[in-house]
Amino acid sequence: MPLFAIPFPAIDPVAFEIGPIAVQWYGLAYMFGLLFGWLYARSLLANQTLWAGKSPAGPEVADDLLLWATLGVVLGGRMGYVLFYEPAYFFANPGDIPKLWNGGMSFHGGLAGVCLAVFLFARARKIPMFSLADVSCAAATFGLFFGRIANFVNGELWGRVSDVPWAMVFPGAGPQPRHPSQLYEAVLEGLLLFIVIRYFTHVRKVLPRPGYVTGVFFAGYALARITAENFRMYDPEHIFSTGWLTPGIVYSLPMIALGAYFIWRARKRAAV
Repeated sequence: MPLFAIPFPAIDPVAFEIGPIAVQWYGLAYMFGLLFGWLYARSLLANQTLWAGKSPAGPEVADDLLLWATLGVVLGGRMGYVLFYEPAYFFANPGDIPKLWNGGMSFHGGLAGVCLAVFLFARARKIPMFSLADVSCAAATFGLFFGRIANFVNGELWGRVSDVPWAMVFPGAGPQPRHPSQLYEAVLEGLLLFIVIRYFTHVRKVLPRPGYVTGVFFAGYALARITAENFRMYDPEHIFSTGWLTPGIVYSLPMIALGAYFIWRARKRAAV
């Protein structure tokens, strides 16, 4: 091990066991992300002052939306990883697709799954879709934070080789110390993005403009992810890994355009 490199902490991926049931940190991360996101969504819907006195739905709507969002995150996230990152492996080993406990979830796939879930739920309940999307996006930062922490605990998605004082030697990544990029992403995509969106919802009071928060989330996540990609190790064999480009950057670039469009749309509708 190189001098001054920090060894990766030996964390058992199994948090605890109850009889024959092993509960992994990965599952707990998703549970906590959904739990805190659900509670936060309820608080946003219940706070009438954030909606200029006209919340689009009662806080109890978040209770039912939780199930829909969970299915969207899990199914979309897994299928996104299968199709966007490891299609050759999973097509050759389809029996490994349901093995979520081994890791392998795509944010962009999960986002697509949640978008579909929100669209269908909003239509079924006759709730303004973009208002519901704004609440969902504001709550999604909790899942991003805990999900990246789970990536770190699992010792996956490590960073590029580095000589920074906090570089770590990850099991299976060779002897070189690397950026703990999972923690960078937890801060950028989870904590910082939450603070930015909180500013827009509670200081700028933009929730009465449907789609504004959704736009901030799309653009904000994309910028955070593109920044983190400069420290995260990429798959050199992926079709989008060319020079400075990485799959994460390619999949995030359209989100900036979509985010800008949603913000423009929300501002234009509010000005009419």
